[in-house]
Amino acid sequence: METIYFQNVYITSYSSVVGPMEQQGPLKDYFDYAYDDLYCGQKNFEKAEQALLQKSVDLTLAKSKNTILNIDMIIGGDLLNQLTTSHYFARHLNKPFIGMYGACATSSLVIGQGAMLIESKSAKNILAFTSSHVATAERQFRFPNEYGVQKKETTTSTVTAAGSVLLSSKPNKIKVTAFTIGKIIDWEYTDATNMGIAMAPAAYDTLVTHLKNSNTSCKDYDVIVTGDLSKLGFSFFMDLLHQDNINPYNRINDCGLMIYDIQQQKVFCGGSGCGCSMSVTTSKLFKDLEAGKYKRVMVIATGALLSTVAVQQKESIPCIAHAIVYERMNDI
Repeated sequence: METIYFQNVYITSYSSVVGPMEQQGPLKDYFDYAYDDLYCGQKNFEKAEQALLQKSVDLTLAKSKNTILNIDMIIGGDLLNQLTTSHYFARHLNKPFIGMYGACATSSLVIGQGAMLIESKSAKNILAFTSSHVATAERQFRFPNEYGVQKKETTTSTVTAAGSVLLSSKPNKIKVTAFTIGKIIDWEYTDATNMGIAMAPAAYDTLVTHLKNSNTSCKDYDVIVTGDLSKLGFSFFMDLLHQDNINPYNRINDCGLMIYDIQQQKVFCGGSGCGCSMSVTTSKLFKDLEAGKYKRVMVIATGALLSTVAVQQKESIPCIAHAIVYERMNDI
């Protein structure tokens, strides 16, 4: 049951909405919409994150010529306590709702859960989404940006973005074909300012598990992307593959490195947050799949399941990674 395969799950529509820093990065031409300021026209950063999500969902529904009335179920998650963004966004929709938390791995988690429900015919149309915001996440997990606290070079920058997808059983160009559910991996790492290193073993474990279960190798995928290991974590991840004699065939990248230019933008080691892998997936990866540049893509969203209280109590950081495989259908 580690890897679940699907025969009848498709991406009907999708969208990505980002903040100003992301719009200045290498993927700027792929995003559907970008806000010019972190407030997104709202009074506070929490409402700004809800605005990101609202815009993404509106665009996703509009692309498919659907309304919320046609949605059977909503599955969403974010980084804030009690899933604040997801709950406050969905409170007026009057639709069955499942809130999920997998830290920065939430993107693959909500899509995987949605795919299982579609495949089992429990629902026909499912809306799945995630979001994150640099100011809301910093306020919760570290220090408010307004304090100007000096950060370590090992830190990652939370991506300000929301992404949403509409899943259904109606055949379309992008098909969801597999979902490998990750295990919680804890290598007793305790530095919360370097979460890429903490998450790398979980990404490694999920990739190895998926390749074994599916009897595939890295060369069977056009690209394999990890969620938000960023510079140091991604380097560690690649070292683990090398030690296990797994050939990456130059097919592996990281969403936290793709969304920013870490040489030119002040983002330390790169991007993180559950909006990171979701926005890269619902922009570059899906659009390249639709255009025929890619035929098979694996997204391994990674998450550090840390608690600020537990970290202060000197606990280590348990991590997880979930993998989703997307394939392009040539006959559609």
